[in-house]
Formats: sequence, C-alpha cells, structure tokens
Amino acid sequence: MRTTFLVLALALLTTNASADDELTLRHLKTVLWPEAYRTQNVALLDELLHDSFEMIDASGRRSTKHEELEFVRANPWDPDEFTYTIARLQIYEGKFAVVDGTGEAERFSYKSSNYLIKENGRWRAIGSHVSGFKSKEKNEDVP
Repeated sequence: MRTTFLVLALALLTTNASADDELTLRHLKTVLWPEAYRTQNVALLDELLHDSFEMIDASGRRSTKHEELEFVRANPWDPDEFTYTIARLQIYEGKFAVVDGTGEAERFSYKSSNYLIKENGRWRAIGSHVSGFKSKEKNEDVP
C-alpha cells in the first residue's frame, strides 16, 4: 500500500501542466506532507524535500534535509485529527512558490511557511519555517 501511495504521490508531483500547479501544491502541503510525517514515510518525505532543503524551527534551530529525514524516521507523530489550512499560496513565474498557513490538531496549533521550487516538472520544498506553536491543553505559547 505504501508503494502504491508513493507512486500516486509522485505522479501528482511530476505534473507538467502549469494550470495544475496550485492544485498540486495544495495537495502536497495539506495531504502528502502531513501523511509523510504521520506514517514516518521517509521515502515520500525524501521526494517532497529538495536536496538543499533546510528547516528553521520555532526555537530558531536550523536543520538539513538529512537531519529532517532522520528525525521523522526516529520520532512517531500522532496528532490525532490534523488539518493544515493554507492562508497564502503564491506561484512566481511557474517555478517558485510560497505556501504558508496554520497547522491545527486537537492539542496544538502552529504557523508555518514553505518555499518550493519546480525543477523537471516537480515541486519540491527548499525551505520551511515553523513558529507560533501553541499548546491548546495549557492555552499557552510553547517555545
């Protein structure tokens, strides 16, 4: 099943039709990205992230693609119900995109921004920044 999902995900990511770019990016950010983390699907996440990918977390720490893949491999993530709502999706000259919004689960919420490039017909993330993490259980900001 994981292989079928990965093949389907890659087919969506490699679309050549620029009219489908917004739909592809929405699916990437709201479905594929959370799925990769939830299922610890490092192969899928590897396809979503460009080799130059860097993450800056809420504490300002920077990590590479390799470090992010290792983190996902070693840390199960079960946020119960989770949704990501896109507030901004802008595509520049069909090759660069900014996607930002809010991740929301039963116990927490956060803001994130993502930067993606399109190479060889595939959208891949080159950067991500997470901030504004709030615990709903304690009703407070979490550093």
